[in-house]
Amino acid sequence: MIKIQELSTPGCSHCAAAKKILEEEIKPQFPEVEIEYIDMMTEQGQKMVQDYGIMSSPGIVVNGELFAVGGLDKNKLIEKLKELSSKNGQGN
Repeated sequence: MIKIQELSTPGCSHCAAAKKILEEEIKPQFPEVEIEYIDMMTEQGQKMVQDYGIMSSPGIVVNGELFAVGGLDKNKLIEKLKELSSKNGQGN
């Protein structure tokens, strides 16, 4: 299974844009992907910010690996998910 975690802060426009991409573009193309939204201000969010060294929001983590900070490139994420899907035998 592929898991995406978006670490965001309330009122962050880049976070809202990333969430829109995840909801409207990624979910329909990759229904097997699990998406979790985490508030950076929570205890869990603060721990992840420290663990991954995230300096700007949103922080995007794919399968436990930091993928992007400060924004989200939809095409690069789709490329990454296709690569992971083929490795997991879940070809699209």
